[in-house]
Amino acid sequence: MTSLAKVMHQDHQHCDQLFATAEEALDQGQGGEQTQRFLKAMARHFLAEEELLFPAFEEFTGMKGMGPTQVMREEHQQMRGLLSQMQTALDQNNFKAAKRPLETLLILMQQHNLKEENILYPMMDMHLGGPELMGRLAQVLEG
Repeated sequence: MTSLAKVMHQDHQHCDQLFATAEEALDQGQGGEQTQRFLKAMARHFLAEEELLFPAFEEFTGMKGMGPTQVMREEHQQMRGLLSQMQTALDQNNFKAAKRPLETLLILMQQHNLKEENILYPMMDMHLGGPELMGRLAQVLEG
């Protein structure tokens, strides 16, 4: 059976690829479709963690409203703010403005992903899993 850490690492890579494609399109004065794919993938990733994985981990460990999942949620909120700036600019067809938050977003994503992949996901793999959770995770990530 595939580990939770592996599935989520692959989703991080997928989001990173979509980020690069969106950035390239914005550089060319385009990017609506590519950027929307990236925004949707990020929303699915956050949903999978916040509605499925984090609650399961918190239930198992008793760390509700504190600990590593709370830190990850706070970082998600920071990233959502930047993603919202991008969406607002895209709604105005202002691709240059949509690009502004990308550098900060990239740094946040890289640091966030390292913490999840090196600390949180391995902890989750020790305590969570099973075919039901993995099936639900696949459904959320596939949209």
